[in-house]
Amino acid sequence: MEKIILLLIVALLNGALIYMDTLLKDIIPISLYAERYMTLSTGINLAEDLYDVLFNFGVALIVLKFLKKGFEIYVLWTDGDPDEEPLFLVTNFFRAMAVAICFPTIYTWLGAIIEELTDQLLHVIGQSTDYNWQFWMNSISSMGLVTAIFGLIFVVCFFILYFQFLMRGLEMFILRVGIPLACVGLLDNDRGVFRAYAQKFLQSMLAVVVQIVLAKLGVGLMLQDHVFWGMACMVLAIRTPRFLSDFLITTGGGGGVVNNVYHSVKLVGMARKLMKVR
Repeated sequence: MEKIILLLIVALLNGALIYMDTLLKDIIPISLYAERYMTLSTGINLAEDLYDVLFNFGVALIVLKFLKKGFEIYVLWTDGDPDEEPLFLVTNFFRAMAVAICFPTIYTWLGAIIEELTDQLLHVIGQSTDYNWQFWMNSISSMGLVTAIFGLIFVVCFFILYFQFLMRGLEMFILRVGIPLACVGLLDNDRGVFRAYAQKFLQSMLAVVVQIVLAKLGVGLMLQDHVFWGMACMVLAIRTPRFLSDFLITTGGGGGVVNNVYHSVKLVGMARKLMKVR
């Protein structure tokens, strides 16, 4: 019975390894440029077309918010500080427009940096995509049923991680396309929603790097019969987004606190002036 189960697991692993050898080579492009793979099936460039639509909408919102804030601050005196130089509002407006216009180019540079960083990290730890899978299968077959079960669990974790990479690629795609809308927050002194948006973007980029390194390190350790170390790397790779979220805490309410303190100080100053007059 044990031999039958062992042969069944080995057969399953042989079928899975055909996909694993191919998937390991495409992890970085899928995570950073998911639209390239979706374009192959749809025949359109999703990133450019969707970005153009949201860019027009985002620019319209930026202009409307700029006019609204200018009118409320310097005409109605109901928002912000009317004594503040209009240059600050104009600077924020041009900053928002510049980020929305230049972001596709900036992301291309950032993607190249991430790919280069990942390649250098993999080179340092001595991992590549040329793995001797047949040697691993022979080793599993000779080490018994328990090792084979751990090998099967490892492969299942790898495919779970691969689906996370697909989801990460879609997440990065959505963040890239939606950046013109997030740029509306740059008109605020505390950068509004753009602050949280940028932190989420940074977290996703770091998660891609850490997960790729851990995944390939785990595969390398597993192929060298370090079963538990390989499993630990793969499980940690799956948990990487939650792990990073403990360090990159999104904070968007700091500007409200600053504004409340500012207005409180201003009220105190006005009260002192009234006391002196009396």
